[in-house]
Amino acid sequence: MQITSAMKMVSAAKLKKAQDAITAMRPYSNKLTELLQSLSATLDADSGSKYAEQREVKKVLIVAVTSNRGLAGAFNSNIIKQVTRLTNDTYATKDVSYIAIGKKANDAFKKTNKVIANKSDLYEDLTFDNVSEIAEMLMDKFVSGEFDKIEIVYNHFRNAATQIIMTEQFLPIVPFESDENVNLDYVFEPSKLEIVEELIPKSLKTQLYKGIRDSFASEHGARMTAMHKATDNATELRDQLKLTYNKARQAAITNEILEIVGGAEALNN
Repeated sequence: MQITSAMKMVSAAKLKKAQDAITAMRPYSNKLTELLQSLSATLDADSGSKYAEQREVKKVLIVAVTSNRGLAGAFNSNIIKQVTRLTNDTYATKDVSYIAIGKKANDAFKKTNKVIANKSDLYEDLTFDNVSEIAEMLMDKFVSGEFDKIEIVYNHFRNAATQIIMTEQFLPIVPFESDENVNLDYVFEPSKLEIVEELIPKSLKTQLYKGIRDSFASEHGARMTAMHKATDNATELRDQLKLTYNKARQAAITNEILEIVGGAEALNN
């Protein structure tokens, strides 16, 4: 009970910092993604970005974002189940490979011999620059034709008690779609193509960083909730054991008193 209570407090302290980071980042990331999608949609087919190229999907790469440690409820198992579902159902006829961000994902999929990279050490120094290296690797693998589609599976942080499994298409870039009458007639300086060459890589790096940051905050929220429940269960168990102990102790004392009284009565007779 003391251990789980301490782990709960540690996760609560880490959650505040992780939550502030992802909350501050989301508006920027969402607007940048929206701008990127709308810009890609207005490009001519012959001048379109290499990151928006739609190809026949034969080889799929799934980036599974988990944690390095357990004791976080269903946080990791939900990601593993979702990746397994994608592999066996959605991409049953495709050649699927994995990149594991987090030790739990690597442990789950390394037996398939399809894990092409294990980035579990990322959490030791979770910075935009370190995530950018992974994003550049993903972009290179897509552009070279090694993979036709790349997806990210991670936990989206809503609050400490709620994490939502997200499956986002990383590459190719998803075209912008909206039922609303949105004005996408931007004035570009310099040209569209030059902006695309600069904006798209930055946006993709930001998208991946946001997903991993989301997962990082979700991990602490899930662990805090799991340790809170574990502490409550341990407290209930302790109270039950204390009651059982007191009953057994009282029964032993009663028996001893009866024996003493019985012995005294025998001596008197």
